[in-house]
Amino acid sequence: MHSRDLMISSVLSPDLFHFTLKSHSMAIFLRLTSTFLPPSSACKRKRKKGVMLSLHLFLLLLLSTCLCTYSNTSDKAVDTLLRLLPQEEGLSSGDLGDDPNEAYCESWRLSVETNNAGNWKKISARCSSLVEAYVRGAQYALDSKVVARFAQAYAKNIQIAGDGMDAWIFDVDETLISNIHHYFATNDTGREQWAASTKSPALPWSLWLYKKLQGMGFQLILLTGRKETHRNSTEQNLLAVGYHSWEKLILRGNLDSGKRAMTYKSEKRAELVAQGYRIHGSSGDQWSDLMGEPMAKRSFKVPNPMYHIP
Repeated sequence: MHSRDLMISSVLSPDLFHFTLKSHSMAIFLRLTSTFLPPSSACKRKRKKGVMLSLHLFLLLLLSTCLCTYSNTSDKAVDTLLRLLPQEEGLSSGDLGDDPNEAYCESWRLSVETNNAGNWKKISARCSSLVEAYVRGAQYALDSKVVARFAQAYAKNIQIAGDGMDAWIFDVDETLISNIHHYFATNDTGREQWAASTKSPALPWSLWLYKKLQGMGFQLILLTGRKETHRNSTEQNLLAVGYHSWEKLILRGNLDSGKRAMTYKSEKRAELVAQGYRIHGSSGDQWSDLMGEPMAKRSFKVPNPMYHIP
């Protein structure tokens, strides 16, 4: 074997080097047998041709055996490599090692929006500032725009009966209006005071969708987890930022106190259906705004990685 061949084979795996060496040996042997066989007479040529054919067949079988051995070895190596990969059953904020916070938090936020994170309690500590930057930044506005555009495209294909019973349901907080400016209130008293105020700004793309649906002839029903005692402040806030002419504003009464959000909202949807409303669409920032029977024919999840309400 030439020095160049030996240098190349030195960087190969032992199995591949073994196969390469065998291949070189067989090639040399074939050239030798073709070159140095003594010339044959006409009467013996036929018999020697048969011998050469047998020799070539033997060498082909040997080559085939080497290839099979190398293929099996390679398969075992790949299998070993795959089994060495980490088998993660769960994911926590520390599982990604040295990955940048931003990359991890983008994945965390995706899991929140798809509900893969389940009933999470609070924002991951390493993501708090990044979530705030997201909600205050351009990407949150773009994500909200995409949801609104999809909802409008769906609504365009609905035939409005004209009997006043074609409905679309909206949640209020983080769906129609934003509480980001007061999100970091540290206690329930602070949140109660904020809910009683009229300072929450409209979410621009939700207001855009609201007006589009209104123009199409949908009856707009607002279904919120806010308490009935906050009706006046809620109405004033909505009117001040551009929402008007809703069909109903449903808030939690005394009988709804203590109910989980999904239970409370699905019960209210059932009451609407019993009244004859056809709920074509529903928009909310929590899965608990949208899930539970009866559901709207189509539901649209508005992004909200700030908190979770089961």
